[in-house]
Amino acid sequence: MSSKENAAINQLFERLECRYALRVLWALRDGHPQTFRLLQDSVGGITPNTLNTRIKELREVGLIDHGSDGYTVTSSGQDLLKRLSDVQAFATRWASGRARGK
Repeated sequence: MSSKENAAINQLFERLECRYALRVLWALRDGHPQTFRLLQDSVGGITPNTLNTRIKELREVGLIDHGSDGYTVTSSGQDLLKRLSDVQAFATRWASGRARGK
């Protein structure tokens, strides 16, 4: 991997590693706009201040946007979520394996 590719992935991970960033994106994955309050409920356990910060950061990097109906993922955000959808299948298998192992 080139240094330019490393820099790009590091920048993306830096954004997504922030607490609740992935949860905010995941809560918007169905494509339906959500108001601030609905998004807060969808994410669960996030304070209004933290949600405001994550929304601002995710908007700055072009992953979510705000329209008249609420917050939605951008086309870049949809692309990222599409690529992360394999994580859902992995998580289901992983959790099932852990449950059997106990």
